[in-house]
Amino acid sequence: MKKVVVIIGILAILLGIFMFQTKVYAVDEKALDNKIESQLVQIKEDAANSLEDYKQKYGSDTYGLVAYILNLVRIYSIPFCFLGIAIGAIHKYVIGIRKLDTLEKGMGLMVTFITILIICQILPLAFAVFVKFGRG
Repeated sequence: MKKVVVIIGILAILLGIFMFQTKVYAVDEKALDNKIESQLVQIKEDAANSLEDYKQKYGSDTYGLVAYILNLVRIYSIPFCFLGIAIGAIHKYVIGIRKLDTLEKGMGLMVTFITILIICQILPLAFAVFVKFGRG
């Protein structure tokens, strides 16, 4: 008899905990949705303002849009290329010790990602120089 009472009590407590947790989670989810929505709106407004700044700086919608995109490529290429260089280094120095084909693959990855990184960092500068001095 005592075992049945204990089991029913435990089930009642667990049921109460899950019911209370669901209600709190639903309230928190609404607050989280509002917070995320306001952050997304803020990010969108910042991006629009930045794009307008580039358009005014370069004097053309097309040149401003290209400069904005090249700036984003410049920023986001850094972590992507560092990740690729790290994967290439792992292939070359860790896995490549036992397998020679992986050694060459690692070296190829490292050279590729270093080249991409250099191109992505120099391209916005080259574009700015070309637009400022090449257009006249």
